[in-house]
Amino acid sequence: MRPSPLRLALPLAVAALVTSGCAQGTADSSSGADTSYDAGATLSGDLTVMGFGATDEIGSVRLAEAKKALGDKVTVKTVEGDLDIQQFLTSVAAGDPPEIVYADRDQIGTFASRGAIIPLDDCIDGENIDTSVFRKPALDQVTFDDKIYGIPEFNVVQIIQANADLLDKAGLTVEDVNGHDWDAVSAANKKLAVTENGKLKVIGFDSKLPEFLPLWVHANGGRLISEDGRTAQLDSPEVVQALEWAVSIYDDQGGFSTVKAFRDSTDFFGEGNQFATDSLGAMPMEQWYVNVLNDVTPDVNMAFDTVRDKQGEPIAFASGSAWAIPKGSKNPEAACRFARAMTATDSWVKAAEKRVSLREKDGGIFTGVLTGNVEADEKIRAMIEPGDDETWNDAIEATYEANDHTFALPANPAGSEFQTAWQDGVNRVLNGQQSPQEAMAQAQKEAQKALDEAWAEWDG
Repeated sequence: MRPSPLRLALPLAVAALVTSGCAQGTADSSSGADTSYDAGATLSGDLTVMGFGATDEIGSVRLAEAKKALGDKVTVKTVEGDLDIQQFLTSVAAGDPPEIVYADRDQIGTFASRGAIIPLDDCIDGENIDTSVFRKPALDQVTFDDKIYGIPEFNVVQIIQANADLLDKAGLTVEDVNGHDWDAVSAANKKLAVTENGKLKVIGFDSKLPEFLPLWVHANGGRLISEDGRTAQLDSPEVVQALEWAVSIYDDQGGFSTVKAFRDSTDFFGEGNQFATDSLGAMPMEQWYVNVLNDVTPDVNMAFDTVRDKQGEPIAFASGSAWAIPKGSKNPEAACRFARAMTATDSWVKAAEKRVSLREKDGGIFTGVLTGNVEADEKIRAMIEPGDDETWNDAIEATYEANDHTFALPANPAGSEFQTAWQDGVNRVLNGQQSPQEAMAQAQKEAQKALDEAWAEWDG
């Protein structure tokens, strides 16, 4: 093992709680000498789950399956709401963490490098978790220094979502805005955008900065960071070109602040959404928004496609969640079995079956569930019944095609700092403070410094 201080990214008041720990450890050293993962063992004790709430049938059905797998001698308590990182890391530093946490996958590398969570190799072996069923980008996101620190679940991808009536009116198709030809998207943006008396009335295309910069960089053949997670590549030509183009989309509509103010004025989740009010031509957006549109404005004439790279191939920037076991978990055996049951193919299928029955009852359509588990995804997709409206069939097809062509940023020990560096750089450009080249040069220095310091601590 490599000794390393448990360095937590928190204010000084919290950091004062930090004690020395082992940044890289086995199940025995991190979870207690008696830890033994065994799929056939009878478990007991308490299991506090932080960051997860069974707010819908997909969560509640799987939670019931997990409780069943644990047996009636384990008492499960869920702390609902998104994971409070400060609260979590404070509890680890104080030696009183929850037994298991539900975190974003892009947080796993940082948590692992700082000793806040334990490697799960022994857990995976003991509970017979089949990691081969997980999508590679999802598994890569939770793998740090060749050890798996999280059990992935859910997958979030982007697809192109467009107002078909506005496209038709402008003499365009969804292929003109799917991203395979940036000049075509720019031209379509100008045709779709409407400004009256100096006020923006229709957003032509929304390139969704800053959050979707990785998508456009990948489409341009680049990467924000090297595959080993050690070298920032924020000032590369591919990144700068992608940023220049994505910002130009806003500049052609009066600037980012104008577009954002108009975007924020719409009823995004309601009947007055941008597509229903004919105030947006097209944008890349996470696949879950298809359900929102189908629920609140099912009669809007929409068009869908995958986002395409410059070779015309589908791409999606994958994100999602994962289960991780904190250092000092008092019941790691139960935590491991819980993670296994929550992500098991059978659990996902039962949850999807419940959603299908509910959709049939209320007259809605079932658009599928993206799980991060390839086996589960295939079985759930087979449950989808094509509807009479080709629009929503196209949305489902685009979603699953995107899910088969994902990429993700690699796990690294400075995930938060790295993200802050590139997003701050993008925001400086959007706010008119710097050119793309200047902003990314500064972001590169900041990101590389954070990476070098974090890796040096880990490697030292």
